[in-house]
Amino acid sequence: MSIEFDNNLPIYLQIMQYIKRQIVTGTLKAGDKIPSVRELAAELQINPNTVQRTFQELEREEVVETKRGLGRYVTSEESKIMTIKKEMAGELLERFLTGMQELGIKEHDIVNIVADAVAEGKQSSHRDGRGGTVNE
Repeated sequence: MSIEFDNNLPIYLQIMQYIKRQIVTGTLKAGDKIPSVRELAAELQINPNTVQRTFQELEREEVVETKRGLGRYVTSEESKIMTIKKEMAGELLERFLTGMQELGIKEHDIVNIVADAVAEGKQSSHRDGRGGTVNE
């Protein structure tokens, strides 16, 4: 696990976001065991109290659950994972829209820009590294 910490945001929040991102991307799956406080603190070279706070917050949000004597595990509730994914997508979208509006781009132009980018993304995902089309 590797995180580049931002000095403008509390470390425990950054670790929470990192773990949530691992969950929604499938790196950590529902029911997977997560590292212990000591393991994660050593890996990230941070105070174990910070990791403990992170885990407490993740438990409070029902993202992870503790199984007494066995450790902490990613929630097995798929609906909770989907909620986290939607929240993260909403945050990304909000930052994107704010940035576009700060550039003075109008709503209908934002929609066109996104549609063009999606179309270009679909085209480039069907090409191989030499510019040719990949057979499906």
